[in-house]
Amino acid sequence: MKFTLSWLKTHLHTDADLATILKTLNAIGLEIEGVENPAEKLGAFKIAKVLSADKHPQADKLQVLTVDHGDGNPLQVVCGAPNARAGLVGVFGVEGAVVPVNGMVLKKTAIRGVESNGMMCSVRELELGEDHEGIIDLPADAPVGQVYAQWAGLDDPVIDVSITPNRQDCMGVRGIARDLAAAGLGTLNAIIVPTIEGMGPGPDVRTDDADGCPAFFARTVRGVTNGASPAWMARRLKAIGQKPISALVDITNYIMIDLGRPLHVYDMATLKGGLVARKGKPGEQVLALNGKTYSIDDSMTVIADDEAVHDIGGIMGGEHSGAQDGTTDVLIECAYFTPERIAMTGQKLTLTSDARGRFERGVDPAFLDDGLSIATDLVMKLCGGSPSEATRAGTPPATPKSIDYAPDQCLALAGVDVPADQQKRILESLGFGVGGEAHSVEYQDGMPVSVPGHWTIMVPTWRRDVDGWADIVEEVVRIVGLDQVPSTPLPRVPGVARPTATPEQLVERRVRRTAAARGLAEAINWSFISEKEAAAVGGGDWTLANPISEELKVMRPSLLPGLLSATKRNVDRGATSVRLFELGRRYFKQGERATVGFVLAGEKVARGWRTGKAQPFDAFDAKAEVIALLAAAGAPVGNLQNFGEAAAAYHPGQSGTLRLGPKAILAEYGVLHPSLAKQFGLSGAVVAGEIFLDAIPAKRRSGFMRAPYAPPPLQAVKRDFAFLVPETVEADALVRAVKGADKKNIVDARLFDVFVGPGVEDGCKSLAIEVTLQPGEKSFSQEELEAISAAVVKGAQKLGASLRG
Repeated sequence: MKFTLSWLKTHLHTDADLATILKTLNAIGLEIEGVENPAEKLGAFKIAKVLSADKHPQADKLQVLTVDHGDGNPLQVVCGAPNARAGLVGVFGVEGAVVPVNGMVLKKTAIRGVESNGMMCSVRELELGEDHEGIIDLPADAPVGQVYAQWAGLDDPVIDVSITPNRQDCMGVRGIARDLAAAGLGTLNAIIVPTIEGMGPGPDVRTDDADGCPAFFARTVRGVTNGASPAWMARRLKAIGQKPISALVDITNYIMIDLGRPLHVYDMATLKGGLVARKGKPGEQVLALNGKTYSIDDSMTVIADDEAVHDIGGIMGGEHSGAQDGTTDVLIECAYFTPERIAMTGQKLTLTSDARGRFERGVDPAFLDDGLSIATDLVMKLCGGSPSEATRAGTPPATPKSIDYAPDQCLALAGVDVPADQQKRILESLGFGVGGEAHSVEYQDGMPVSVPGHWTIMVPTWRRDVDGWADIVEEVVRIVGLDQVPSTPLPRVPGVARPTATPEQLVERRVRRTAAARGLAEAINWSFISEKEAAAVGGGDWTLANPISEELKVMRPSLLPGLLSATKRNVDRGATSVRLFELGRRYFKQGERATVGFVLAGEKVARGWRTGKAQPFDAFDAKAEVIALLAAAGAPVGNLQNFGEAAAAYHPGQSGTLRLGPKAILAEYGVLHPSLAKQFGLSGAVVAGEIFLDAIPAKRRSGFMRAPYAPPPLQAVKRDFAFLVPETVEADALVRAVKGADKKNIVDARLFDVFVGPGVEDGCKSLAIEVTLQPGEKSFSQEELEAISAAVVKGAQKLGASLRG
């Protein structure tokens, strides 16, 4: 929401300076997005008069001007504008000035051999409009030498305020002025609503869609002359980024910004019969003012005549029925459209407008008559014409709302003790009615004291966001100042604080710290992805009916799409090694699933004199990360089984899953499928993995005390075994078979060598396993070691392995 300081002061009588106004706006919840003063960038541009204009000796389209800019020393300027002439008064940029449109610094230079000092400027060069046909031509009595911005009234800061969705009353300059007045920064000027003496009956309008448009007010004005807007109106609209079009169109835009009341003006010559607000019909279309054609359905409210649809109700008018330069008779529409219907229609059509932004928040339903009168008065003053009576079709939903409120509720809810009389002043300044005050009697030191009781608060019609007494407290505290809310510590129970983190939260903390310690950077992505991305990882179960973007439409069934997108952004910015992880939720029909995902891309080891070429990541790197994170999460990694059936997102033969039994999948990992990597614009080896935290069996709770550490009394014994096994046997299966051969004495077994080549039969491979034995009270005897070795060999033989000789 943009407005100028002078525009604000048409509603607010105040002596406060700009800094105070900005500070107060922030304090009362109207956040300042930015402030810009057009005069600041035009300070070096002065009003100047062309004393002479001679032909350039080397160029037919250039002239050599002598320019008086007010210091008594005329300057020579080369100019190519067709309207440059002796006697012209324009705007001159002195040497060193910066041209706003392109940032060029003016300096003394030679143009086709003739010295030029500074520049005579056009409207577009100063960013004051789009005209670039010639230099600015000012009135002859403009004061030569004065700064142009001061003379033109451009020294008027533009304030940009962020309006939250609940503050529909501040979608107009008057609403913002009202808040400032309530905050003590002056008084709110009275709004003048003219009385319109209509001649003849009002226009034929009605509403057949009470749910979408409960009230449709209108008036005609005949005999108007549509032309350019007056300078004051055009200046204010241009300052906030609105392009002046014509007086009739600009009047509606001005009232919308000024009072928060959208309107529309129809050229009556384009209408066939009366106008009706009704539901759209399937197959109907409308060419809107933005030049686009929209298809209508029966969930939308439209304004139509006997032949065609002219307006997407409350959002945008039609191109062919709007006011034109030759318009002589107009119909002014001032209607109330329900916020819910406007929001749904705008979302369906993906169409936004200033009118939609106000109607879907909720405009004042009691301001239809006054808004129509103000608009009619402006049309008559600026364009002439004779008004008709007003036609009022339907009834706006302006039922008064009352709230029972006690002043002491402010202290009880917000912790701020605001005197009752101050609360009353604040509420009345904001437009609330305060009445029905009652008093109760309390005894203090044996004496009766009258204590204010409950009030009946009448909510103004422009505040549909106020629904209960807590909202009243919020209004009071907002104006008093949130900085006045005291910091009051909560009472603390004596003794040592009990832990509040759940077991699931503790697991997530450990996993997050482990991932970071292993060199992975945490990413936080949206929980929503596009339908295309969801399909690439198996499809999502939940699709949003009202997404903020088509790229954020499906609740993610996997963390990989977000991580891969983040990887692509990092690679595009020159990252040679990307290691990302995310701890979040996946979403299914059965509920949410806590998951850890990671992606490793680019160089695992950079090129160097010891390693030579850079080394990429592979599936074993992904497996190592998965096992480390599972261990941090408390999973029994020693009991996990490796299977090869990873999801379709992974490369067949270069991926796997870790399970507890054939069905309980705890994690999947591997090289990313080439098609998925290509979809996300990634090249080279990309490995990834996901750990399903919800699938990890919970540990039995045994209190907060850890078992005491008891180191083994004797040193461990290690033995190596080399087995010949068929190529189809997985090393993991052999390791588990060896480890299970003697669970009492064997505490660990690990693969340390794989060999295929001379001395190994075709179709076989050699797997070397290191077995760790832990003696108890006494060392192993030779017989015991031989018995354990025999058990190991026997366990391996069950998989078709034989001890290598």
